[in-house]
Parts: sequence; C-alpha cells; structure tokens
Amino acid sequence: LRTLLERMTEVYKCEVSTRPPRIAYRETITAPAEGHHRHKKQSGGAGQFGEVFLKIEPLPRGAGFEFVDQVKGGTIPGQFMPAVEKGVREALTEGVIAGYPVQDVRVIVHDGKHHAVDSKEVAFVTAGKRAFQAAIRDARPVVLEPIARMQVTAPESAMGAITGDLSSRRGMVSGTDSGKLGQLTISGQAPIAELADYQSRLNAMTAGQGSYALALSHYEVVPPQVQQQLMSQHKVQDEE
Repeated sequence: LRTLLERMTEVYKCEVSTRPPRIAYRETITAPAEGHHRHKKQSGGAGQFGEVFLKIEPLPRGAGFEFVDQVKGGTIPGQFMPAVEKGVREALTEGVIAGYPVQDVRVIVHDGKHHAVDSKEVAFVTAGKRAFQAAIRDARPVVLEPIARMQVTAPESAMGAITGDLSSRRGMVSGTDSGKLGQLTISGQAPIAELADYQSRLNAMTAGQGSYALALSHYEVVPPQVQQQLMSQHKVQDEE
C-alpha cells in the first residue's frame, strides 16, 4: 500500500492524505439497567411531548440487538413505537461511552406517556434515544476490542524476540511449528490495536526475513486503562 501511494505521488503527481485505520471497537453492557426520559418542548405553537421508560439486558457475545415492545394500555400509542426504536437505534450506532457501536443488548420498552395534541414522532425518537443512553450508563458498560488470530513465519533465531514482542503487546503465543531450512511458524493471538506497525517491527526483528498473516478471531473486553483512554478521547471530541 505504501509503495502504491508513493507511486501515485511520484508518477501521477496525485497527493493522497492517509491515516492509520480506525480500530473497530464496540460497546456493550454487563448488567441489566433501566432508563427513562421525558421530552417536552414548547415553542409558541404546537409543542412536542413524549416519555419513555425502558429496561436493557445484556445478550450473549455476537447476539446483536433485540427490541421488545411490552407497553400495555396504550401509554405509548402503537404508531409511535417505531419512533422509539429509531431513537434507540441512533444511540446504538453512535455509541454512548466511547463513540463506538453498541452490540449484544436487549431493549424492553415497558411504559411511557403521550399527549393527544403534542405527541409527535420526533418527540419519541428523542425520548427513546435519551432513555437508552441513560440506561447504558447504569449497566456497567464496557468497550470490546477485536482480537486477531495470527501466524508469523520467521527464522528460528528470531523466535525469542518475536514471542517477547507479542507478550509485551498483550499478545499470546499458542504454538510453534518447524518449517523448512530453519524457519519457524508461530501461532498466536493479539489485539488488532497493537498491530498497527507490526510489519516494521517484524522486519527489524528478522532482518526483513519475517512474514505474517492475520484474521479476525473474536472480541474481548479491553483492559480498564485502555477503556478509560478511549472514553477520555470521546469526551474531548464531544466537547470540541
């Protein structure tokens, strides 16, 4: 990729701005919680009113998202329930604590209030979104990070340096296989966030004789200090 970018600049005089890929973090919850929001707005003419009470529950990893309507007695008329779900889905996409999509959560809307004149779709979109955000903050939210399955092929003499480097970057070696002519293949896992410049490091450890392959394995909860850092960055972006 770097070679192609250099060629574009030198041969075709096409300057391209690049930045490292954004890591596909996700947010989820680890406990049930409840959320509530009343959206009320009066602006001279017709007002806006919508109130939503909901509960959220964690789902197994990889289960996605479930929306359940348990409203009884018409406290939220049926025509406004899609608006509540729309607000919840907006918050899912935007994230709540660190700005990454929320997954593996069940949302149960169980009560609310409406106004015969002032209730509008936009009011229930806002109420649903804010109620969901409030519930997430009380549900012991965590950030998940992608973990890569990796295979590194390198000279046997570099094995110590490679395994030490992986361990220092929250990686884990699961096995080694002997290859041809003094080559070894090392299997393991590591967070994708720690592998941004891995080719350069591997070149340095193996005098340019190492290669590697990556594939997404699964998601895991990030360590507390990493979560704090991601939340702080999100807060700064929000303020800006």
